[in-house]
Amino acid sequence: MTLSIEQQAEIAAARANPSTTLRPSVAALDAMLFTAIPVLDHGFIRVVDYMGDDAAVVQAARVSYGRGTRKTTEDEGLIRYLMRHYHSTPFEMCEIKYHVKLPIFVARQWIRHRTANVNEYSARYSILDKEFYIPAPENLAVQSADNRQGRGAVLEGDAAAEVLNILRRDAEQTYANYEDMLDESKYGLARELARMNLTLNTYTQWYWKTDLHNLFHFLRLRADAHAQYEIRVYAEAMLETVKAWVPLSFGAFSDYRLGAVTFSAKMLDIIKRMLAGEQVVQPGSGLSKREWNEMMASLGR
Repeated sequence: MTLSIEQQAEIAAARANPSTTLRPSVAALDAMLFTAIPVLDHGFIRVVDYMGDDAAVVQAARVSYGRGTRKTTEDEGLIRYLMRHYHSTPFEMCEIKYHVKLPIFVARQWIRHRTANVNEYSARYSILDKEFYIPAPENLAVQSADNRQGRGAVLEGDAAAEVLNILRRDAEQTYANYEDMLDESKYGLARELARMNLTLNTYTQWYWKTDLHNLFHFLRLRADAHAQYEIRVYAEAMLETVKAWVPLSFGAFSDYRLGAVTFSAKMLDIIKRMLAGEQVVQPGSGLSKREWNEMMASLGR
């Protein structure tokens, strides 16, 4: 993980001059502000700013002023009701802004979530750092035989060593060519053109701001065990910040989204029949083999 000298100075200045505020704040998240959480080999995620807390979700749902004399259990019950019944706007009242350093190929996957405000480091104006993501050996795997967008068995031995060398060698070579093309004594190529030669494992950075509802949607997909490892580890780091920020909302999200499964109407009918003692098998059930296997896996059977 690497923070630039300028970023370190910015963080030090912010920590040296804390400000008081009348707006609601969360001590657990305040303690994490500006602290970079390491992700992958050179990446990180850090909370830059936030607005709102669990009480803001409750306030929006009740359209009330202040916290009043309500018990925490009452707020928790309402938040769990909102989550359980897919209410969205109360959670949209909370916002958070992250500074993220990530490989370009992860950023291109991440940006598909079009429900955030994003400002990325510009390689048209600045020169990208010489930092590349190289997978750890245990995360180097062959293509899955039954999942077109997933991984299979871990690649081992000489083959793994050769692939890692190829990734490292190509990244080093393309960056060297990038520097040569930028060199005014050689070509002086425009930065916006020279950048096209870089590999997708080169690191970029951005500021990413979103509301809690859309953050939960992002985390439900990207913190899932089926998500690509390289984006999942970022989501897992973000989960810790959300837990500190809105513990009641996080608890409801963990129960009703992150740790939950959804059954189709056909699946639910089959489960009811099974509970009634009927022997139901996949052929003739109306479910494809894949749907059947997913249902049975969810039931632990």
